[in-house]
Amino acid sequence: MIDKSEIIAQLPYEKPFLFVDEIISVSNEGIVGTFTFLEDLDFYKGHFPRNPVTPGVILTECMAQIGLVCLGIYLLDKKKNAQPTSFGLSCTKIDFFVPVFPNERVTVYSNKIYFRFNKLRCEVKMTNQSGNIVASGIIDGMLVEEFSRNKAHESK
Repeated sequence: MIDKSEIIAQLPYEKPFLFVDEIISVSNEGIVGTFTFLEDLDFYKGHFPRNPVTPGVILTECMAQIGLVCLGIYLLDKKKNAQPTSFGLSCTKIDFFVPVFPNERVTVYSNKIYFRFNKLRCEVKMTNQSGNIVASGIIDGMLVEEFSRNKAHESK
């Protein structure tokens, strides 16, 4: 069985676009993980420079990396003969409630709604260090073949 550190190692992201620090728990039904938005991240330089706030698109990406991709890697490992794949985000519906500031640690909770026909749908929630809900919603993703720039150009 795949362990928590192996899941993170299999993510198709690297810093500065890796938004997963730790996986706290994972099962067939869901996952919980954390990330700290350190103040030296590049997007803070231009997103309200005198009062930096984490952009919603970055919060959504963090929720997708932990709540969809990490869970998907775990679920694929549970299936016999699973082929190496990536996840392509197919749909998000996220509501935002409070901002995330530099140096805040967030926790993402994701519960699987379904995983069938290579599509994973999850209900996700992000909380801040105080336990307040930052954002919540639904994220869908599809298993896709490894994507490369060459394949994209070939299809045009």
